[in-house]
Amino acid sequence: MPPKAKAPATVALQSLVKTKLVPPRSAGRMVERDKLITQLLEARRLRCFVLQGPAGCGKTMTLVAWRQALLPLGFHVAWLTLAPEDNELTRFLDYLVASIAQVDKDIVREATELAGHGVDGEAVERLVIALVRGMARHGGEITLMLDDLQHLADPRIHEALQWLIDYAPANLHLVLASRGAVAVSLTRLRSRGLVLELDLRDLRFSPAESERFLRSRVGAISHRDAMRVHELSDGWVAGLQLLAVDWKQRWRQAGGEAIAPADFVRAQVQNDQAFSAYFEREVLSRLAPAELELLINVSICNRFCAPLCAVLVGRDATVASMVVLLTRLEADNLFIIQVESHERDTWYRLHPLLRETLHERLGRRSAQHGRDIHLAAWNWFRENGLLDEAVRHGVLAGEADAAADLVERTARALEKRGDLRKLIGLVRQLPPVQVQARVELRLWMIRLALYSRDFDGCAASITRLAADIPEGDAPNRFYLAILQATLAVQRDDPDAAMAVLPRLLQTPPEADAMLVGGRDNILSWLYMYRGEYERARQVQFDNPLRLVDGVPLLGTSSGTLQGRCLIGLSFALEGRMTQAERIYREVLREAESGGPACVEPALLATALLGEVLVEIDEIDAALRLLEDRVDVLERASIPDSVLRLLLMLSIAHWTSGRQLESMAYLERLEDFATGVDLDRLLAHSLGMQVHYRILMGDLLAAEGLVKRLDDLEARHRDVGGMIRDEIFVMAERARVRLLMAQGDFEHAAMRIEPLIAFVESRNRYRLNAQLQLLRAVIELRRGRHTLAVECALDALRGGHRVGLMRTLVDADPVAQDLIRELGEDPALDPVLAFYAERLVSASRASQVPAGTAAPSVAPIAGQEALSERERDVVRLLAQTMPNKKIARTLGVSPETVKWHLKNIYLKLGVAGRDEAVARVRDLQWGEG
Repeated sequence: MPPKAKAPATVALQSLVKTKLVPPRSAGRMVERDKLITQLLEARRLRCFVLQGPAGCGKTMTLVAWRQALLPLGFHVAWLTLAPEDNELTRFLDYLVASIAQVDKDIVREATELAGHGVDGEAVERLVIALVRGMARHGGEITLMLDDLQHLADPRIHEALQWLIDYAPANLHLVLASRGAVAVSLTRLRSRGLVLELDLRDLRFSPAESERFLRSRVGAISHRDAMRVHELSDGWVAGLQLLAVDWKQRWRQAGGEAIAPADFVRAQVQNDQAFSAYFEREVLSRLAPAELELLINVSICNRFCAPLCAVLVGRDATVASMVVLLTRLEADNLFIIQVESHERDTWYRLHPLLRETLHERLGRRSAQHGRDIHLAAWNWFRENGLLDEAVRHGVLAGEADAAADLVERTARALEKRGDLRKLIGLVRQLPPVQVQARVELRLWMIRLALYSRDFDGCAASITRLAADIPEGDAPNRFYLAILQATLAVQRDDPDAAMAVLPRLLQTPPEADAMLVGGRDNILSWLYMYRGEYERARQVQFDNPLRLVDGVPLLGTSSGTLQGRCLIGLSFALEGRMTQAERIYREVLREAESGGPACVEPALLATALLGEVLVEIDEIDAALRLLEDRVDVLERASIPDSVLRLLLMLSIAHWTSGRQLESMAYLERLEDFATGVDLDRLLAHSLGMQVHYRILMGDLLAAEGLVKRLDDLEARHRDVGGMIRDEIFVMAERARVRLLMAQGDFEHAAMRIEPLIAFVESRNRYRLNAQLQLLRAVIELRRGRHTLAVECALDALRGGHRVGLMRTLVDADPVAQDLIRELGEDPALDPVLAFYAERLVSASRASQVPAGTAAPSVAPIAGQEALSERERDVVRLLAQTMPNKKIARTLGVSPETVKWHLKNIYLKLGVAGRDEAVARVRDLQWGEG
C-alpha cells in the first residue's frame, strides 16, 4: 500500500533533495579500474581534478570507486550530483553548502548564516570565503566531488566556482565531472602542477578491463568474444554495459547456449548517439509493456521510488510489485541506479542516456499524456511533503494555480523554521503571472527582497503593491506596513519608520503571532531611538508569549529572542551594560539549540554582546567572539548591529595596541556606510577616526575628517529627524576634540555645554558621562580645577550607575590623570574610589605600544612561504595602504585582499596589520 497521505496542516516541508548529496549506491560496483584509481590516489593531494567526457563514459562510476578508495585513507568526501534545475545561483549555493555539511556541519556554520543575505558578487564571494575558512579550520583532507557539471551555465555560478578554486586551502581537493569543458580557469593551477585532467581516452576501458567487466556481468565468456565486444564498444563503458545486458537476455532466450557476438550485435556502440539508437532498437523494444511503461513514465522525475512508481504506472499497480520490478531491473544492470535507501523507501535514478532516450519516447505521445504523468507526480510529491519536486511537477502538469496555493500555505511555516531561501526557490519556480496575481505571494517576495538586501527593488514592490491591496484587506495592509517599516529599519531611517507608526498600531484581529511579533520588534526599535527605553521594553513585556500553532515563536525576526535582544539594546543605549550582557548571553544560549530559525537573533545577540564585552574591558573575549564572524555579522545584521560590531572591533584593536588594524575597521565601517548610503553610520566612523588621528598626532588628517563631518551635517541640517540629531552629536563631539587638540579650550567649552544638554534631553546616559569627562578636561585646561573635579565626579557617578568602563577610559588621555587624582582623594566616596581604581587599572592595561601584541600562531620562516600574489599584497601593506586601495591597485575585490591578509598573517606568524608591517620592514620586502 502507498504511504498514507499527510494532512495539509502536517505536510513536511522538505526542499533539498538529499539524494543529490550521496553518490549512486550501485555505481561503484560497476567498475573495477585499478590503474585509473591508482593514478587518482597517487594524485589525491592535488588542488583540482577534471573528468571530461560524454555521457556513459564512466565518469560517475570512476568517482564512486575513487571515493570508496579515499575514505579508508582518512579523506572526507563531499558529493553533489547536479541537474538542469540547479542552474540557479541560490539553489546551487544551497546544495554546495549542504554537500560540504555532510562532512562536518561546523565547516558551514558561517556560510549558512551568510546564505541568502544578498546574491550580488560580493555576497557570493563572502559565502565562498566562509566555506574556505571553515574547511581550513577543519584541517582534515576534504575532497568535493561535483558530478554532471555541464548543467551549470550561469556565469555567476562559474564565478563562485572560480573563487572556490582560487581561494581553496591546501586541504581542499575539488573534483569536476562534466560532459563538456569546464567553464573555469585552471591556468594558474596547471602552471604549478596542481591539476589532473582526464578525458575519454583515460576513462575508456582497456581490453583487460573490458574482459574483466564482461565476466562480472555475463559470466563465462571467451577471451576472443570479450575482445570482439571491446572492439565493438571501443571500451566505452555504457556501450559495454548495454552489450552485456543484451548478451544476457539473448543467452536466457537461447536456453543457456553459447552465443557469439556476431550473432546479436548489429551496430557498434561507441558513443552516446549510437547508444541511444541501439538501446531503442535492441533493449526497449524487447521489454515487457509494464516495464517499458514504468521507465517512460519515471523519466519525468529526477529520482523515483516504488510508491511513486505505483502511482505513475497506475492500473492497480502495487508498491510491492514495483519493489520487485525495480529490484530486478537494477540487478539486471538496466541503467537504473540506486541513490539512497532507508527504512521507508529506496530511491533510484535513471542513467542520463537512458533518461534522454525515454524522454524522446514520451515526447512522441500526446501532450495530455505528459501532463497526466506530471499530475500524478505532483499529487504524490505534494502528499509526501517533498515540496520542491511537488511544485516543479505541479507547474509542468498545468496546475500552477494549485502549486502557488501550496507555496502560500507553507510559506509561513518555512519562515518560522528559518528556511527563507527555500521559499525563494519555490516562488521562483512559479510562473510570474501566478505570483503577480496573489497579494500574499507578492508580500513574500517583498520579504525575500529584504532578506537578500535588495532595498531598491523592495521599495518599488511596496509602492506597486500598496495600490493593489483593497482597502478592506486589513491583514495584508497591516503586513505591508510592517514590511515598509522593516525596510526603514534596514535603511537606518527611523523617521521613515515613524511615518508608518500609526498603521502599525492598528492591529487587525486576524493578525497572527508572527505579524504581531514583527510589529512589536519594530516598535521597540522606534521607541529606543526616541530615547523612550522603558516604553521600548514594555512593548515586549506586553506580548511575552508568541504562539504559532501552540508553539512559542522564538526565532526569526518576529520571535521573542529577537525581542529580547532589543530589550538588551535598550539597556545598552542607556549604558546599563550589566543588564544588557545578561540578556544577550541568555539569548545566545537559547538560540544555539534553536536551529536555523534562530540564526537572526543569534547574530544580533552576538554583535550586541561584543559591544558589552568591549565596554566592560573584556577585550580578548570580544575579539574571540567577533573577529571570526565579522563577515557574517556585517552581511546579515541590521545597520545598528553593524555599527556596533565594527566600532567595537576598532576599539578592541586600538586598546590592544594595533593601530592599523583599528583604523582598518573604521575604514570598513566607512565603506559599508557609503556603500548603502547610511550617513549616521558614516558620521560614527568619521568621528572615531578624528579621535584616533588626534591621538596619533595627525591633526591635519583630523581637520580633514572634521570638514567631512561638517559637510555631512550640512546635508541633513534642513531635513530634521533623528538621523540629523545623531549626525549633529557625532560632528559636534569631533569638533570639540579637535579644538581641545588645537589648544582652543575656550571655544571647546562653548560647544560642549549645549552638546551635553542636548544629549541629556535624549536620555543618552552613556554618551553624557563621556562628554562630562571631556568637559572636565576642558575646564582643567582652562584653570578651573574645582569645576573640572565636579564634572569628573558627575561622569564617575553616571558611569558607575550604568556600568561603564571603556567609554570613560577612552575619553581622553588627560581624563585618565584626572580620574587617578580623584581616586587617590581620601574624601571620595569609597564606592566611587573603587570604581576610579578600576578605570585607572583598565587605562594602564590598554597602554600597549603598537605591534607588541603576542602573535596568535608560530611563525613560518622565509619569504618563500608567501605566494606571488601574497607578496604583492605585502609590498602594498608595507606602504600602509588600506585594504580598499590595495584592492584597486591589484584589480581584485576587498574581500580577496582580506582573505590574502589572513593567509599572510598566518605565514608571518603575526596577529594583524601592525605586526605584519613591522615584520615586512624588518625583512625589507616593501622596497621597490
